[in-house]
Amino acid sequence: MTPTVTLNDGTELPALGLGTVEADGEDMAATVTAALDSGYRLIDTALSYGTEPGVGRAVAASTVPREDIRITTKIPGRFHGYDEAKESARSSLNDLGVDYIDLLLIHWPLPKVDKYVDTWRAMIDLQKDGLVKSIGVSNFTAAHLDRLEAETSVVPSVNQIELHPYFPQAELRAYHAQHGIVTESWSPLGRGSELLKASPVADAAHAHGVSPGQVVLRWHVQLGAIPLPKSSNPDRQKQNLDVFGFELTDEEVAAISGLERGRIWDQDPDIYEEF
Repeated sequence: MTPTVTLNDGTELPALGLGTVEADGEDMAATVTAALDSGYRLIDTALSYGTEPGVGRAVAASTVPREDIRITTKIPGRFHGYDEAKESARSSLNDLGVDYIDLLLIHWPLPKVDKYVDTWRAMIDLQKDGLVKSIGVSNFTAAHLDRLEAETSVVPSVNQIELHPYFPQAELRAYHAQHGIVTESWSPLGRGSELLKASPVADAAHAHGVSPGQVVLRWHVQLGAIPLPKSSNPDRQKQNLDVFGFELTDEEVAAISGLERGRIWDQDPDIYEEF
């Protein structure tokens, strides 16, 4: 059974979830079905991924009760603004084929567009209306988060950020902890980088008799972050979820964090735009 993390609104999220950025030719419904069968209960998608329909089909067909599954989706840049954000949520509800979204995030802040506060106000109202259980953000900096709280008095429950041993984000994670915001990690395994071959990771894998990927995912868990690894391989899915039966030493966590070298894709939230 995957442990859970309690959000600042009182709801709970599993401590590890499945990412659903689609690969070419992938049957997303089959991927999510395999994940649900393996014990995943947190599925992360986004309107811009184009995977919501596949996620929805898998959830509808699953023997796992809907109330036991946490579906996250995200509002893309082209839907920033109060009315637009509500339209985005309605589109996601339709594509997913569900009555409510468990966790709705703003995908990117887009500070040059400067509509993320209006978008956030819409999400607050969507939560009040029961269409969304929890609301949060993705790729927000501490300054963006400060502004949301200052202008709406509502602190996001989650901030999903680029987080992996090459980019541990210690300062932002500390901010999250101080403000009661749960950290989620996208690209937790470094997405095709040489991370899994790095000696601190390989050494820990050998010491604990687990895979390098399991070591990195366990590192996230011990930092207090929720990793969202992506895999369509059922065996790899099971392996990725099986990280709660061992514990890294403080020295191993520190050595893995010592791999820090910065963002992999130069997607600085202060200037990066994605619509």
